[in-house]
This record gives sequence, C-alpha cells and structure tokens, in this order.
Amino acid sequence: MNPQLSQRSQQIGILHSFPVWLPQTQTWLYNQVRYLPDDIESSIVCETTENLDQFNLPNIHSLASAPRWRYIWDKGLRKLNLRRYLGYGIAIAQQQSAAILHSHFGDIGWIDLAVAKRAGLKHVVTFYGYDVNELPTQDKRWYQRYQTLFQRVDRILCEGPHMAQCIVQLGCPEEKVRVHHLGIAIDQISFQSRIWHRGEPLKVLIAASFSEKKGIPYALQALGQLRHEIPLKITIIGDARNHPENLAEKRKILATIEKHQLQSHTLLLGYQPHSVMLEAAYAHHVFLLPSITASSGDTEGGAPVSLIEMAATGMPIVSTTHCDIPEVIQQGKTGLLAPERDVASLLDHLRWLIRHPNQWQGMATAGRAHIEQEFNAIKQGENLAKIYRELVQSRV
Repeated sequence: MNPQLSQRSQQIGILHSFPVWLPQTQTWLYNQVRYLPDDIESSIVCETTENLDQFNLPNIHSLASAPRWRYIWDKGLRKLNLRRYLGYGIAIAQQQSAAILHSHFGDIGWIDLAVAKRAGLKHVVTFYGYDVNELPTQDKRWYQRYQTLFQRVDRILCEGPHMAQCIVQLGCPEEKVRVHHLGIAIDQISFQSRIWHRGEPLKVLIAASFSEKKGIPYALQALGQLRHEIPLKITIIGDARNHPENLAEKRKILATIEKHQLQSHTLLLGYQPHSVMLEAAYAHHVFLLPSITASSGDTEGGAPVSLIEMAATGMPIVSTTHCDIPEVIQQGKTGLLAPERDVASLLDHLRWLIRHPNQWQGMATAGRAHIEQEFNAIKQGENLAKIYRELVQSRV
C-alpha cells in the first residue's frame, strides 16, 4: 500500500488550545476547527467556554468544568507563578492521543511550549494580529519570548504575506512560516449583487468591535460629508468591550456621529450573533471598514474576516490598504481601498460607487469568485490538514 495513502487513512489527533472557546466575534476560529476533514480528530482545550449555543463542537475540554481539584491545582500554580502552562492541557493531550498541539494566538503558543514538550507533541502556532504587532510594541519582554517560541515551534501559520513578513522580522526563521488563509462557510452564504437607484437612501453597513484599529471614526467622517450629497442610512453592528481603550473608542465614535449630525441616519445595534450580521448584510448596499494601525501598535495583522464574508455576499466593499486586506480585496477589481486614515480617499471611493452603480455587479462577481478560490472553509480545512500530515510524517 502506498505509505502516503496509508497515512491519510489514519486519524491524526489535534489538540487546539484557546484561552476561551469562543467569543462571539471569533466565528473564523470555529470554522477552522469545524471544517477539518474526517481524518483529523480535533479536541479543544480552554480555560473557560462561552456561546456554546453558537459554537458547540465535540471534544471541548474546559478547565472551568474539570474536577475541582484539577481546577484549584492548575489555577493555584499559575497564581503562585510556579508555572505558566496548564497541566490540564497535558492530561487532555494524553487522554485524546493527540499528535499535534495547535495553539491559537502567539502568546498562547509561548505559554503552551511546556505542554508540547511534556506531552511529546509537534507544535503549530497561528498568529492573528494583536500578537504580531501590539504585544511586542507594548511589552518588550514578548520579543525575547518569541525568540524562544520560534526556536522550539515546528510551524508558524498566519493569514497573509504581510503578516508573514512581520513575523520573520520578529525573528522567526522564514522556513517555519506558512501563509494559511482563514476560511468562511461559503456554502452557507448566498450571493446577491446589490442594486441602488439614485434618489433612494444609500444603506451602509459597518460591523466591528469598537477598537481603534477598525477605523470607524474615519468611516463616519466620510459618511458625514457624503450625507450632504445623498440620503444615507447607516447601521453599526458592534460595541466596546469593558476595558479603557475600547470604551474610549466608543466615546470617539459617538462624538463623531454627533459632530457630523448623523444621529438620525445611524442605527447602533451593539453586538449581534453572526446570523444577524449576515442578515443585515443583504439589507445594505455597501460595507465600509477602513482599518488602521492603532496608536498602541495593534493591527488587523491579516484582514478582518468580516471583509471576506461581506465580499462573499455580493456587497461592494470600501476598506484600506492596511496589512493583508489587499490579499482579500483587490483594488479596483473586487473592491476599493484607501490609504489608512485618508478620509478624502474614502469619500472619493464612496462617490465613485454612487456614480457607477452599473459596475457594482461586475465587481461583486469578481469578489465572490476570489473568495471561493482562496477563502473557502472546506478548501482551507483540507490545506490545514495537509500541514498537519506533513508534520506527522516528519516525526522521528
């Protein structure tokens, strides 16, 4: 029998490590695990769970649900700074016969180094954004911690070439880095090209957490000028998490709405389930999300998954050339991109759309085709499985 075919027929145990399974804004992590092929046996280890009504999967192991002695023991050792990792993760790896530990987020990967070593696992770490730019900028200790991680990890994954280059610049050997696009459930997202007629309100959707890197005030400044030219209806899905930076950004967003007299034009829906966001997409004409590099150094790292999903629905997209967004939205072909913090360019792109509604369908069709080719969760699940198989085959 062909050894490769034999290998493919065997189950490969993967232990996915998350701090929390799963915040409502991280549907893309759910898709990463859910769409792995049948020869990949996934287990999830985390400290706590939330939103299981939306993101339930088999083999979720939460420390908060573990026997009380295990919870007290692991938490106590961490509180006393006697170790940083969770022994619970080692126990689950052995129980599930895992071959690979996949840590999600760079800082979690560093914490998990001892788990991989003690359980004898190959180690994959995916970076997603704040862990690439913000952590090393805000706390220089992370630069040295990452050197240890890069030396010991087997594979580093990231969303696009921009983030890959950032990780290499942090000190990771280039041969350990792989670009792996995030996937969306394209089969569950119908394509409907948008039609807008002059004289009716242009319906603009913004969907993001209220963090500085999302650039929402710049979007609102552009819309504040556009409202003098055409009728507008703006919907914002998202809110601030309970920490100072997000609350400050929320105050800035509300102040921008008031300054530009957008109150009667704007509907603030707060956080909503993923299904509600997709439903709202089909009721709007344009998706606007001008991401930026935040003052803290935080970035998208790759690209917001909301851009991938909105492009798949058939919406015209206006965003920025930030990080790996050009990997998702191709300037002038599948959407329109402005430089970061450039309100005038955002306004110009919106004006172009309202002057050329007959070109929306061609742009949307090209956008859908690009997403189907590069960001299909089923295809990306198979691509991730190939990475796992390569690592298992390389075991000595």
